[in-house]
Amino acid sequence: MWMSRIKVALIGVGNCASALVQGVYHYGDVEKEEEAIGLRHLYLGGYHPRDIEFVSAFDIEARKVGKDLSEAIFSSPNNTLKFADLPKMNVPVWKGPVLDGVGEYLRNVIKISESPEVDVAQKLEESDADLVLNLLPSGAVKASRQYAEEALKAGCAFVNAAPTFVASDAAWGKRFKEAGLPVVGDDLVDQVGATILHKTLLKMLADRGVRVSETYQLDVGGGTESLNTLERARDVKRVMKTKSVEFALPYKALVVAGSTDYVDFLENRRDSYFWVKGFYFGGTPLHLDIRLNTVDAPNAGSVLFDVLRGVKIALDRGIAGPLLSLSAYAFKHPPQMFQLEMAEHWFEEFIHGERER
Repeated sequence: MWMSRIKVALIGVGNCASALVQGVYHYGDVEKEEEAIGLRHLYLGGYHPRDIEFVSAFDIEARKVGKDLSEAIFSSPNNTLKFADLPKMNVPVWKGPVLDGVGEYLRNVIKISESPEVDVAQKLEESDADLVLNLLPSGAVKASRQYAEEALKAGCAFVNAAPTFVASDAAWGKRFKEAGLPVVGDDLVDQVGATILHKTLLKMLADRGVRVSETYQLDVGGGTESLNTLERARDVKRVMKTKSVEFALPYKALVVAGSTDYVDFLENRRDSYFWVKGFYFGGTPLHLDIRLNTVDAPNAGSVLFDVLRGVKIALDRGIAGPLLSLSAYAFKHPPQMFQLEMAEHWFEEFIHGERER
């Protein structure tokens, strides 16, 4: 059966956008699951990554605005890995609203374009976008919600990868439901990021009879997202990540999870540190220290491929409002939290049409 294209509008042409766009071309010719190294699903609901088409993009950076998307994703201050060669895409990057998109720490890093702001809803309609993917930085609360408004105006679904309450806010969920549009979020979980690893580790220990009493997970990273988080979203990120990690344990424990500091020369790399204290047989003490090193941007790619295709499936089926299973599967702060196994099971049921949302 012929599958329609998944027409995506990008909000924020940063490192995550760079990895995502490159990924579509990197996996475009892959046909076999065993050859799709780094992907959870090569095909999902009949959709392949090459079915994702970027039709419009918005940013405020002078070195990106006005450029073709294929060029803008490699423009400063982006500094993630380049792993795919791209053709010209004929998708210009438009100047979006600034609002609270740039914090004090980034004012010496970001060069705000002097181009006039475009009518975002109009551009979304002109590009025939199916869904809007919000990749704005931490702390851009007003800007994220403004783009959610523009998505509603243009009749687009909304994917909120940023740590701003949209999908998990009942009022926003109601508005998208009434508009007949899906919404998912909030705050994307990385493929092999600190949150998912921490949750999996704690669950494994609890399942093996270990009583975890104290645990923390702290990050040190480079790049604009880490700098922005340090200034403006450290507390919000800590709340979201801590609640998500706490849910992995069937009992109360002292849990702290969140970003801590910025190191410029790490660029788009991140070091995550895990510490666990607990007790096993006979009350014997256990201490665990782990360090994980990753490149930030590609960590979002596989999960976003699943999210974009999942939202398109919802659009195909006429499903509106918060997508509970998809949000719990792919985000740290979904409208409703589920244990990992349940979230993944419900996500698979949704994809196969066995669960409404």
